[in-house]
Amino acid sequence: MLPCAPNFRVDGKRALVTGASRGIGLAAATALAQAGATVTLVARNELELRAACDEIKAAGGHCDYLVLDVVNSPAVTELLAQKEPFQILVNNAGMNRPKPLVDLEDADIDAVLDLNVKAAFYVTRTVTKGLLAAGLCGSIINVSSQMGLVGSPRRTLYCASKHALEGMTKALAWELGSANIRVNTICPTFIETAFTARMFEDPEFRQWVTSRVALGRVGKLEEVMGAIVFLASDASSLVTGSALMLDGGWTAA
Repeated sequence: MLPCAPNFRVDGKRALVTGASRGIGLAAATALAQAGATVTLVARNELELRAACDEIKAAGGHCDYLVLDVVNSPAVTELLAQKEPFQILVNNAGMNRPKPLVDLEDADIDAVLDLNVKAAFYVTRTVTKGLLAAGLCGSIINVSSQMGLVGSPRRTLYCASKHALEGMTKALAWELGSANIRVNTICPTFIETAFTARMFEDPEFRQWVTSRVALGRVGKLEEVMGAIVFLASDASSLVTGSALMLDGGWTAA
């Protein structure tokens, strides 16, 4: 008797995506909606959120949005606790301030760690409480980076934040495994987005990046979407505490 093929659908599940109004967050929300989830988009800009949600609905998806600054712990706790439990969480909100260590200001350190690390704790804590109270299984996907496994010049702060996210993910995989809540990261290389567009205006920087990618090119948003659906779905039911590399071979060197 042949084994059953895995199911990559997430029909009927509720998903929460932070930083969802653009870039990787919007791609993740779109992918999950197309795979059958009802998606709540979270970001600070209501106009962008409304436009993104309208586009997803126009394409046949189910979604709503929540205007929320995820670095505001009391607001995260209050607003997310009012929602029904989310079986899928994509912690995508993040930022970078690439500078040499000696040029970093305290404000830079606080801003990056607040959004890249502390906000992920705030959101995950509230979503996890909801899952445990309802006795539901779930999948938590933290958007990390290839820089969560390696180092790079001018990215000491960013690397520190993503290494922290990797550690959080591994610990939570053990903490929540018995409740059938899986926790993983995706680790993209540089992706063509509005966030990276200014950096890639510098030909030397683009050359530096592509020379370190085995595939010889920058990633595309569409190349992140499949990984999100895989980790959110039952197709990855044995995967937890893992870092899924979407780095074109950067870390293989």
